[in-house]
Amino acid sequence: MPEFTHLQDEGGIQMADVSRKPSSMRCASAEGVVVLGVAAYTALDGKRIAKGDVLTTAQLAGIMGAKDTARLIPLCHPIPLDSVKISFSMDEERHAVTIQSEVTSWGRTGVEMEALTAVSIAALSVYDMCKSISKAIRITDLRLLSKDGGVHGRYSVHRNQNKPID
Repeated sequence: MPEFTHLQDEGGIQMADVSRKPSSMRCASAEGVVVLGVAAYTALDGKRIAKGDVLTTAQLAGIMGAKDTARLIPLCHPIPLDSVKISFSMDEERHAVTIQSEVTSWGRTGVEMEALTAVSIAALSVYDMCKSISKAIRITDLRLLSKDGGVHGRYSVHRNQNKPID
């Protein structure tokens, strides 16, 4: 039976002890999709959103979200991040924007949660700035694309599939 790293013997919870793990380069990338609909997509693409520059604001929100992951997700370790990158791809056919994050750190635990949080917060920021045009905006397909480093090594998913590559 696997050892549960977040459960105490007496039944409570704890942060996993990573003090004995060696430090190494940790990287993770994630993505999510914000399906805007025709009106909101057209306004975003034409830079006609009343609240201002949506993607720059979402980019900053995603970076801040990655840095605050340990405050938002119970039992996540506070991690000094070396790099957080947020990028956007406009999809005119789907009237959507795909958000991608890349996070790196030199440390004892992975940055998957930071990469996922970055995309989530960036997506929520896009929703917030576009909601006056449509309340039907959907945030979908949040997923880890890759991670590297640590005991479990590399994990990667094909962009067009949900099947992992090991």
